[in-house]
Amino acid sequence: MPHHDLFSSAPTSPAAQAAALREQLDRYAHAYYVLDAPVVPDAEYDRLFQQLQALELAHPELETPDSPTRRVGGAPLGAFATVRHRVPMLSIRTETDTEATGAAAFDARVRRELGLKEDDPPVAYTAELKFDGLAMNLRYERGVLVQAATRGDGEVGEDVTQNIRTVRQIPLRLGKGAPAVLEVRGEVYMRRDAFERLNERQREAGDKTFVNPRNAAAGAVRQLDPAVAAQRPLSFFAYGWGEVQGWDAQPATQDGVLRAFADFGFPVDSHREVVQGADGLAAFHQRIGRLRETLPFDIDGVVYKVDELALQHRLGFVTREPRWAVAHKYPAQEQMTEVQGIDVQVGRTGKLTPVARLAPVFVGGVTVTNATLHNLFELRRKGVRVGDTAIVRRAGDVIPEVVGVVPAERTAYVPNFRMPKHCPVCGSAVVREKGEVNHRCSGGLFCSAQRKEALLHFAQRRAMDIEGLGEKLVDQLVDGNVIRVLPDLYRLGLTALAALDRMADKSARNVLDALEKSKQATLPRFLFGLGIRHVGEATAKDLARHFGSLDAIMDASVEELLEVGDVGPVVAESIRTFFDQPHNREVVEQLRACGVHWPEGPPAERKTLPLAGRTVVLTGTLPALTREEAKELLEAQGAKVAGSVSKKTDYVVAGAEAGSKLEKARALGVAVLDEDGLRRLLAGEL
Repeated sequence: MPHHDLFSSAPTSPAAQAAALREQLDRYAHAYYVLDAPVVPDAEYDRLFQQLQALELAHPELETPDSPTRRVGGAPLGAFATVRHRVPMLSIRTETDTEATGAAAFDARVRRELGLKEDDPPVAYTAELKFDGLAMNLRYERGVLVQAATRGDGEVGEDVTQNIRTVRQIPLRLGKGAPAVLEVRGEVYMRRDAFERLNERQREAGDKTFVNPRNAAAGAVRQLDPAVAAQRPLSFFAYGWGEVQGWDAQPATQDGVLRAFADFGFPVDSHREVVQGADGLAAFHQRIGRLRETLPFDIDGVVYKVDELALQHRLGFVTREPRWAVAHKYPAQEQMTEVQGIDVQVGRTGKLTPVARLAPVFVGGVTVTNATLHNLFELRRKGVRVGDTAIVRRAGDVIPEVVGVVPAERTAYVPNFRMPKHCPVCGSAVVREKGEVNHRCSGGLFCSAQRKEALLHFAQRRAMDIEGLGEKLVDQLVDGNVIRVLPDLYRLGLTALAALDRMADKSARNVLDALEKSKQATLPRFLFGLGIRHVGEATAKDLARHFGSLDAIMDASVEELLEVGDVGPVVAESIRTFFDQPHNREVVEQLRACGVHWPEGPPAERKTLPLAGRTVVLTGTLPALTREEAKELLEAQGAKVAGSVSKKTDYVVAGAEAGSKLEKARALGVAVLDEDGLRRLLAGEL
């Protein structure tokens, strides 16, 4: 999408520029975070955001509490201030009967309290989801967010305004027609996919992981450093209100208020329905129960509210709980069961994952017999041992996991689990790099667990470029045991290929032709195609250039590998470990025996190349050269092609629609070339 400079017309005052930028950024953020319908690329949003930041930095008097720049977090706090709620945040009574009779019992109580007879019309209810997150009160005055507070004990909560400003789904300023004072209540939560990504980042960093999305959301909201909170992926749904002043056009129903909230810019869940009577409630409970596993966030039930606000007022409260609302639960998504053993699974990329073998337990709608323990460090941190009573969680499509144990129930000494020294699938050495939390199998070319990944990596365009060998075909070849090791690719016959599902003779011939063509390779492409951990295209080219032949690379010591530019200790150890596995060497020899070959030559010193030591960044679209072609030309002359601009960058080659990299180059004073300039650089004229 093209971008348009906001200030390309007549110059305006800094105040007018800032106001226009805020309005535009708010619209873009609402489309992206609330409507899930982005209208500009991320780079354009970032560009405008940086313009606003620069304006506010140059003119501090222009800063406002509702500026999008406030979302990145302020100064760390020593502690949270307390907030007394003007309207108490009361809890809703829970209906523990998880069957349809629970809905019928609530409807019967409401009808009785309202004095309705059996033949009176059914009561209309708003049926909503019960989100599993943290309740929040957002106070807006004259349409601007001035305070955010947790529920606390219902009377007094904590002021978490700085952290809540970082939640991009929560508007900092409301749309037109907002009351003079409006307290919007809702749930701060974390989507399951965001939770999994957060935990994976925590694991990779060796940090503590979170038990479930609710704990992760609560931890982020109560983080004393708002900059840390800004890194946590939080979301929000509005579902209620506290104090309201000056809302002349307040709707008369619960559903009407929620629709008004959506108009003000709040995310409001679309699964809610206005239903009639007990049958409508029960049908909603059942429908959401079926949908529960496919929702992108956790719920632990649904909530029923009498829709008419006048009837809510008539029904009132009993022991600080509204008579007009109830939470109707679902079965728990966490259960306890015995750990009967700990096995190790080998993933597609060679990662070894300890898995708890469990006494069967019904959790999250299915019977679970295995649950992931992620890695050795997480297993140890949770203190899981065979025989323990484990707490198992399953939600949606998330793989069941052990989130903790009940150590008090351990009756005898059981030794700590240890990761195997050799892969349980192929017998290759198991390695864990320094600073890494994951153990990996080093037999990538031979290990059957990694067969599909190895084939796909080997066949990709930037490696051996075997056209037609995609994921579906690889699945068929491996699942059908047609290919057991990589060299079997080059032993495929037309009959075996054509016999596969949806594989016509012509398609089979095309694949065989592509395989034959791929035999004529280059050393860097072949080396990259082997899938050695940490050996990307650039490193493969450096290795090929330095050593000249594959045999020299396979036999090189760690010390010799370290002489190659950009090869550090981790990469050198990875290469050495890979070629130390007899299985991997055997696969390489078989591939050569099948006719895969490439030109080899004497070792070339990198420092003798014309552009050795120069760093170049490519951005935008060049008229004649593709990005890949330009990169190969530069690397052939010894240049390093980097992905980002820094003070160490020598040249930025910019084509059409060059973005933020070009702006950064100009700001840093880095030389900028067009395609003609690139050709002059390659010709030694610069």
